[in-house]
Amino acid sequence: MAYKEKEPVAELEPQFSSDGATPTPWAVGRRNLEEAKIYWLATVRPDGRPHVTPLLAVWLDRALYFCTGPSERKAKNLAHNSHCTITTGCNVLDGLNVRVPSGTVVEGEAVRVSDEANLQRLANLYASKYDWR
Repeated sequence: MAYKEKEPVAELEPQFSSDGATPTPWAVGRRNLEEAKIYWLATVRPDGRPHVTPLLAVWLDRALYFCTGPSERKAKNLAHNSHCTITTGCNVLDGLNVRVPSGTVVEGEAVRVSDEANLQRLANLYASKYDWR
């Protein structure tokens, strides 16, 4: 699956933000997505209940890629509704867990990838990023 990058619009909710807070620049958010090791994927089950799961992912050609098997809950959810949210973060409470440099939150639509050349590039990138032999 892939999360295809569009130039995002960063927004803050004034009632939940500190005075003078500004949205994280996309370049910083994108770097967080490129460098993170663990990601959290939020999808919606067909009955409307949420589902969140940790996963590994890689950034390539302006998209974030992750893997899932056809019988996994996240794959079933995405087959029903391709909209999802992916977050990075940390396990410390320093204001908000998603603020820079801690993490990034993006919303988008997952798209299945199946061409062999791209899959091989992704496999190589996974092996390099996660030090797999």
